[in-house]
Amino acid sequence: MVVKVKALAIVFDSEDGSAYGSGEAVSGRVLLELSVPARIRALRVLGRGCARASWTDGPGSAPAAPSPGHGYREEVDYLNVTHTPPGATGEDVAEGFICLPSGKHEFPFSFQLPQGPLVTSFCGKHGSVQYWVSAILQRPSMQDLIVHREFPVISHVDVNSPTLLSPISTNTEKMVGCWFFTSGPIFLSAKIERQGYCNGEAIPIYAEIENCSSRLIVPKATIYQTQTCLANGKTKTFKQEVASVRGNHIGSGSTDTWNGKTLKIPPVTPSILNCSIIRVEYSLAVLVQIPGAKKLRVELPLVIGTIPYNGFGSRSSSLCSQFSMDMSWLTLALPEQPEAPPNYADVVSQEEFERHTPSNSEPDELEREIGRPVFAYIQEFRFQPPPLYSEIDPHPVQADDHRGRVLFSV
Repeated sequence: MVVKVKALAIVFDSEDGSAYGSGEAVSGRVLLELSVPARIRALRVLGRGCARASWTDGPGSAPAAPSPGHGYREEVDYLNVTHTPPGATGEDVAEGFICLPSGKHEFPFSFQLPQGPLVTSFCGKHGSVQYWVSAILQRPSMQDLIVHREFPVISHVDVNSPTLLSPISTNTEKMVGCWFFTSGPIFLSAKIERQGYCNGEAIPIYAEIENCSSRLIVPKATIYQTQTCLANGKTKTFKQEVASVRGNHIGSGSTDTWNGKTLKIPPVTPSILNCSIIRVEYSLAVLVQIPGAKKLRVELPLVIGTIPYNGFGSRSSSLCSQFSMDMSWLTLALPEQPEAPPNYADVVSQEEFERHTPSNSEPDELEREIGRPVFAYIQEFRFQPPPLYSEIDPHPVQADDHRGRVLFSV
């Protein structure tokens, strides 16, 4: 009996395109549609994941190649599981076959990714890292029918690690001209606040370009992606530009300063640093284009991560250490045991003390003087409006009023 299959497909339970991480479960369904009742031997689901590096050196390539057209290939497995979906429709099993009626059938599957660190999915010039699910329909007297469905995996890189939060800088210079016809040097220095960034972030670039030559120069900043593949003891490198920004022209004898000129990171694959045969690295190059001469450039390493910067990195810690350093003089100025303040009688004469000491009048005498209870008088005084403001002091202090008084200043 010929098994007529109208459709065979794989559907994941999560179809939003989000990537899976190590230890997570990958689940879904295998959809099978038959035009007529049929028998099948088995339906198996495979989960695979591996890194592959592959390229061919053609004639006239590097002398390290064993022979013209020699190929290099290396592979590392990260996932290899087999799953048999439970419950085929109909349980009439004869001679090792499963009888299925015509129509649509669904076979659920689920398997768990390894707990160890996985390598992020990637597809490059000479290598790739891929994860996929294969559904294999084994039919009697016919070739197996196989479908594949790839799913993304991501290995998280936290840019908040101390090594990625430290600033990095470099500088260089170049003498323009040759022999006795030199026109002067060009100085270039560049700095970034940290080494780790994520997709969509803008990198502030701090640079200074001093043009002491006689030529008109143009500065530029570029993000490069470098793919390095290893196979059969040989390496293959591919470097490409992913983003760039230009500066203003700098004339002879002029200087240009970048105080945080921004360069936005486009959607790119995060850095891959944990694979034995494929590495994906990034760098920020600040270069100066010089007419008639080789470019002057500096490169700063970058790491493109997946966990964004949280704002509590080395900058806050450095500020705290700076604050503690600036306040260290206070510990030297303060004595170990602070002295008690002097008594009021020790700094004020007896005559002044008696003059400012209020008399202890009886409440009845005060009430007779003011004509009302003391509490009411206090409340009335308490809610009086403030006196009118005047720039002229109605009671100026005369020069002789300072005699015999103790003045305190705060």
